[in-house]
Amino acid sequence: MSKTLTSESNGVLEATLTWTPQKTDLYRRVPVCFAAETLHSSQSEMRCIIVAVAKARVLSGEAKVICDDNSISIVVSKASMDGIDQNWLQLRDPTCSLTSNDTHILGTMSLNTCGTTMDDSGDFIVFKNEINSFENPNAVITRRNQVKFGFSCQYPKMASVSNRYVNHKSDYIFTESSFGTFGYSFEVFTDSSFNSQVDPSLYPVQVQLMDQIYMGIDAHTALPEVTLFVESCRATPEDNPFSAVFYDIIKDGCIMDDTVMAYPSVSTKYDFQIQAFKFTGGFDEVYISCSVILCATDSLNSRCAQGCLSQAARRRRRDVSQETARHYITQGPLRVARQTHNAASNDGGFLHISTSTGVFAGLFVVSIAVLVGMLVYNVRKTRPIDRMHLLSTF
Repeated sequence: MSKTLTSESNGVLEATLTWTPQKTDLYRRVPVCFAAETLHSSQSEMRCIIVAVAKARVLSGEAKVICDDNSISIVVSKASMDGIDQNWLQLRDPTCSLTSNDTHILGTMSLNTCGTTMDDSGDFIVFKNEINSFENPNAVITRRNQVKFGFSCQYPKMASVSNRYVNHKSDYIFTESSFGTFGYSFEVFTDSSFNSQVDPSLYPVQVQLMDQIYMGIDAHTALPEVTLFVESCRATPEDNPFSAVFYDIIKDGCIMDDTVMAYPSVSTKYDFQIQAFKFTGGFDEVYISCSVILCATDSLNSRCAQGCLSQAARRRRRDVSQETARHYITQGPLRVARQTHNAASNDGGFLHISTSTGVFAGLFVVSIAVLVGMLVYNVRKTRPIDRMHLLSTF
C-alpha cells in the first residue's frame, strides 16, 4: 500500500492511500485502519474501512488523451478493457460512437460537439466528455460489463483556443463506428466565389440589412464515395439551434427563404447565399445552425438520395446503415449594425428640411389648392338658375 500527501492552500493536508489487489485477493474483504498524527504529537482516533475485492461492474480503461487547439482525441487500450465491443460504446452525445483498430479504441471530437461541456475554473477553461456503454433497449438480459469513464482537456484562458471557441466556431469533428472520424467546417465568406473566408478575428461578423451573406459547409472525411446533405438550416437570436425563437431557412431538405441561392459544386460541399435580416424584438445577433448528414454516394434509399421531402414522403423507409447520424453545426454570430437617423440644425437655429420633406410639403399645398378649386366649381354649378334671364334671352 502506498501513501501520497497533498497540501491544500487552506492548510488542509490530504492523504491518498492506494492499494492494487492481486488475483488471489478476489472476493476477499480487507480491513484498512489508519490514524492521523500531527507534528505536536496529537493523534486522531483510529479509523477503519473494509475493502471488498470483487470484479468491477464498471470498467475504466487505460487511456491517453490528446488535447489539440480545437479538438480532443482519446485512445483507449483494448487490453485494459477485456471483452468490450466498441460498437456498444458512445460519447456523452449518443450520436457519437467510437472506432477501433487491433489494439485501441479511438475517438475524436471538437470542443463543441459530442456532448462536450465547458467549465470555467479560474485561469483555465476545461472541456469534458465521457465514454459510456449502452444496451439494446429491447434486450431483457446482458452479458457485457458497464463502461463509464470521463476525460478532459484544460486550456489557459489566454490561449488562442478560447478566443476561437467563443467568437468563431472551429471545425466540428465527430466519430461514428461505420464512418470513422469525419468533420465539418462551416464558414462565412466574403463573396460569391467562396474562396476567401471572413477572418475569425472579425467575429461577430458585422452586416447591414439586405446585404448578401455567403456561407459554406464543407465535409472532411477519408472515405472516398460520400455525399453531404444539408437537411435543415435555421436562424436563431442565440447560440442554440433549439431556441424558442427561430426562422427556418432550409427545412426537410427544402429551401424556405426566397432570398437563398445555392451554388452546387462537389458532393462534399454546400455553398449558399442569403439576404441579411434580423429578428424583431430588439435582437441584433443572428446565429445560423444546420443539421447535416453524410451518406454513401451509391445508396438509393439514404436521406441524401431523398432530397426535399414532403410530409408524405417523410414516411418512406431509409437505409440508415448507409448514412451518419444527424449532426448540428452552428456559425455566428452575424451582428446587424444599428442605423441611426439624426436631424441637424444650422448656426442660426433653422432646421434643415430634407428633400423628401420638402416634396411632401409641396404636394400637400397643391392638394389643398385643388380641393379649394373643386369646392368653388361645385358651388357655381349648383347655383339656382336665373329663369328671368332665360326668358329675356328667348
